[in-house]
Amino acid sequence: MTVSVRLRGVQKSFGAKRVLDGVDLAVEPQEVFALVGPSGAGKTTLLRIVAGLDGPDAGEVVVDGTANPRSSGLGREVGLVMQRPAVFRRTVFDNVAYGLHLQGLPEEEIDRRVSAALDRVGLRDARDAKAWTLSAGEAQRVCFARAAVLRPKLLLLDEFTANLDPANVSLLEGAVTAYHRETQATIVIVTHNLFQAKRVARRAGLLLGGKLVETADVETFFTNPRNERTRAFVRGEMPY
Repeated sequence: MTVSVRLRGVQKSFGAKRVLDGVDLAVEPQEVFALVGPSGAGKTTLLRIVAGLDGPDAGEVVVDGTANPRSSGLGREVGLVMQRPAVFRRTVFDNVAYGLHLQGLPEEEIDRRVSAALDRVGLRDARDAKAWTLSAGEAQRVCFARAAVLRPKLLLLDEFTANLDPANVSLLEGAVTAYHRETQATIVIVTHNLFQAKRVARRAGLLLGGKLVETADVETFFTNPRNERTRAFVRGEMPY
């Protein structure tokens, strides 16, 4: 249950602004990869392209050996959790079960998988709560469970703990680690939180001005990066 991701010369512009400028990136099967960089660097745009929500203007994106995931039918293989939680006006259980119902799974299987997903994010006791009444942190945990319950081979997380309190951050990071341990899925995390990248990822990369500056294992990336711009970023000398 794992996929690789390859970007070759990916470019993307919005109007006159070049957001991604020839990005080459390889994320290996079973890897947890963290993409860091200041605001406006192009991180979310890159993640949306990998998810197939947007297409590149130039270059190639290959997910699980298939080029152009936007039209390849990989939807069930890719899970995406965005920065701002968006829940349906249903119960917590129904939110998490929604995709499983679309797949036509038996009710017993749905109940088992949703219960396990809610356990993973600490929300079993909230299964019958109205999802729209939850706190932001709880709602984001529902969104993570809703994505993870489908068991995607590739899980994409876009600033998924931004502006949350430490308790919710810890719960979500633990859920990511548990999901990876259980499934060996490939996971890509976009984050401003350098400590989070250190805690969760195995390898990290810096995106700056639409270009991928450097990638390395997290130990090397944060303690002995090759590029001066990476050194400045991890030392906090560059605005986030």
